[in-house]
Amino acid sequence: MKQRIITAILGLIVFLPFVIIGDLPFILFIYLLATIGLMELLRMREIPLVSIPGLIGTIGIWLVLLPDKSTLFSNGFFSITDVFTVIILFLLAYTVLVRNKFTFDAAGFVILAALYVGIGFYFLIETRLGASGFSNILFAFFIIWATDTGAYFVGKSFGNRKLWPDISPNKTVEGAIGGIITACVVAVIFHLVHPFPHSMLIVIVVTIFASMVGQVGDLVESAFKRHYGVKDSGKILPGHGGILDRFDSLLFVLPFLHIIQFI
Repeated sequence: MKQRIITAILGLIVFLPFVIIGDLPFILFIYLLATIGLMELLRMREIPLVSIPGLIGTIGIWLVLLPDKSTLFSNGFFSITDVFTVIILFLLAYTVLVRNKFTFDAAGFVILAALYVGIGFYFLIETRLGASGFSNILFAFFIIWATDTGAYFVGKSFGNRKLWPDISPNKTVEGAIGGIITACVVAVIFHLVHPFPHSMLIVIVVTIFASMVGQVGDLVESAFKRHYGVKDSGKILPGHGGILDRFDSLLFVLPFLHIIQFI
């Protein structure tokens, strides 16, 4: 626990200045985090980042992360859809070039990995660059941290019924509910200190669903790790695992908040 707390504090010290500064430094930092996250996911499938599929996946995720795709593709010669089409076709052709040592399944994994990691981090960039970007990012992180903290302590104290034992044996129904309640308390306080252009009822309802969505994101990452037989996605954060271990909930919550146009 001590190591986890120290790592969390150091991570916050590194991450927070980029969030405060925003603009290009923040974008470049998110590109770095997303690339590491992709590397962790590819490693689970035993696909090296320094390889043709790894390189293609990296190009794909960088394209997904572009905050203003219309500027890059405004010349009219090609669109981002065209680029992704070429990427997919090249990956499929690569399976033939290497005589199926790199399979169709692996090609699909690379594309989905780039989209899964890229979309979540893309909305992190979009949130920061948007109106009230700094406060919106803080709200999303507070909701996720509150959910994780509430789920841990309530689950540890009162948890009896397993939530999804085949995927994450330690998570409980009571913990999940405790996480939602804790997130709602934090959201109410946040709304009182920094009001959203929404009623308190809407903030609470959105927080309930955001907390649930975040827990689904956590379970998705757990499912990946269990399927590929790894404990953590990486080792870059001592006591916490990898980038995906820390951002798995965020990869689901931020797209959700944007889809419902809450932030």
